[in-house]
Amino acid sequence: MLFLGASVVIYSQEVKKLTILHTNDFHSHLQGYAPESAYTPLTADGDVTIGGFSRIAGIISKVKAENPNSTLVLDAGDCLMGTFFAALEPSTGFQLNLMKKAGYDVVALGNHDFDFGPAAFAGTVKAASARGGLPVLLLGNGVTNPDDAADDLFEEVMRDGLIVPYTITERNGLKTGIFSLMGKDADESAPYAPPVTFNKVIPAAKKLVKKLRKEGCDVVICLSHSGITKGKDGEWTGEDVKLAQKVKGIDLIISAHTHILLQEPIVVKGVPIVLAGGAGSHVGRVDLVVTDGKVSLEKYVPMPVNDAVVADPSIQAAIEAQASEVNSGILAPLGYEYGEPVVLAPFTLTYDETRHGSESNLGPLVADAIWYYMNSDGPGTDIAMVAAGVLRDPIMPGIQSIADVFRVMSLGSGADRVPGYPLSKLYVTGRELKNIIEVLIMSSASTPSHFCYYSHLRIEYDPKGGIFKKVKKLEFTDRDGTVSPILTGKEDTRLYSIVANSYMLDFVGIIKKQSFGLINVVPKDENGIQVTEMDNAVADFDKSLPGIQEGKEWLALVKYFQQMKPAEEGGIPVIGQYYEKPPLSLVPVTTSK
Repeated sequence: MLFLGASVVIYSQEVKKLTILHTNDFHSHLQGYAPESAYTPLTADGDVTIGGFSRIAGIISKVKAENPNSTLVLDAGDCLMGTFFAALEPSTGFQLNLMKKAGYDVVALGNHDFDFGPAAFAGTVKAASARGGLPVLLLGNGVTNPDDAADDLFEEVMRDGLIVPYTITERNGLKTGIFSLMGKDADESAPYAPPVTFNKVIPAAKKLVKKLRKEGCDVVICLSHSGITKGKDGEWTGEDVKLAQKVKGIDLIISAHTHILLQEPIVVKGVPIVLAGGAGSHVGRVDLVVTDGKVSLEKYVPMPVNDAVVADPSIQAAIEAQASEVNSGILAPLGYEYGEPVVLAPFTLTYDETRHGSESNLGPLVADAIWYYMNSDGPGTDIAMVAAGVLRDPIMPGIQSIADVFRVMSLGSGADRVPGYPLSKLYVTGRELKNIIEVLIMSSASTPSHFCYYSHLRIEYDPKGGIFKKVKKLEFTDRDGTVSPILTGKEDTRLYSIVANSYMLDFVGIIKKQSFGLINVVPKDENGIQVTEMDNAVADFDKSLPGIQEGKEWLALVKYFQQMKPAEEGGIPVIGQYYEKPPLSLVPVTTSK
């Protein structure tokens, strides 16, 4: 009798399921990556290209068919920026509209979605809406400035309900509330977002959760563009771990920003945190079970996006048509084509922005490419530098097309409307150069994306040295190959030119703030006159033409590759073995006791 009663109780429980598909940090990788030249999404031929949006659309279609009316498709931010496709978004709204067609329900904003500024993103939203619609866009802790005209268009799309702080939807009889957050590190990595700013995450999350629970939501999901990291003790930490620890009422955190692939969820105070890598390499699948109002995680699977996936042909056709628009609108005026082969990579060139910057072989290659480009096509430079944070994709073995090369250095834009940050040039003394490097070393310890690679500069430093006392020796190699020491005394007034992208050199202008007033660097022009506006430091690659003819990092790579030797006469250039394991420009030495 008791057994029968227990059975009745069990079978009287109300059990409902909700399936969630999620991506993050997609960065407009519509054609997959590494290398695109091998990508054949509509043919099961074992191609090695990872990702691809038509494959993601195929996964969405399959899962929705298997779980009708109980599937949500979400993205946790940075869906844009990273390929040529993103450059056309402000005028076409193509990708956001395509995400709607592929079945996405909700997309959060990330820091890189502001790379062209809030007005340009608003233009993207308007264009996608006019094109046929877009997913619900979320920005839970964003704040606009009513007194600044620079975000008026952004405010307009918010008033029109095209960007909202949260949304409530119903699947399988479950009322699900979804909100988004932009974390502290993401905020600091969004220099072009102002006048849009972002409230502190924890208070914003508490307020939004309370509101959604008051609205009667059965499930509350946070799309958090904040991220996780691994501590020195091997334990997971980071902004989203703190979010789970400090905010009650969240049932699931879909993380983003740090591009980490979690094979299993991190569970903090009963709250699962999931993260699906980046660039469309995986689609995360979360199955939640709601039993008598209690939400639990049934399973989590990160599904690889590869040749085994059946792609959506209509989505692929739309992408290929947009690639033709890229050709005509961006590449043809530069004399290139989207799929044009540039160089053969016989080995992998990679980097790890989050941890081991010194182990990169891609960083030194990019720094050398910038130095070569500046001294062959541009106004020249003594030293070139590049930060790990602006390296976006690895170079995988195979033939690299123009599209593949661009993805390596794909961020930003300049005044000429050609995608990519322009290269800028400043002059500093040897002492100031040492101070810049000291601050970069200190900063990269807490922010690995600040780890820097140099060309024609060798640095010996003591990792255990005191604050701003780590650099022990600087050596400069001139264009003739002569190596000489860089003198760093107060009386040494020789100026050295340094070149990096405009975003990187903005850092030089705020070194005093970064070092808490202890170090000051005065960026100068070739005549030693202080440069107060970084826009005035953009390098001019053709002074015979009016205005500034900008040079781009990705064009530096193209030019550098094109002059490399082919394996045989008339063949495609090949990346030399030197770059499989190039020598360090930042050399650790032990001098401290």
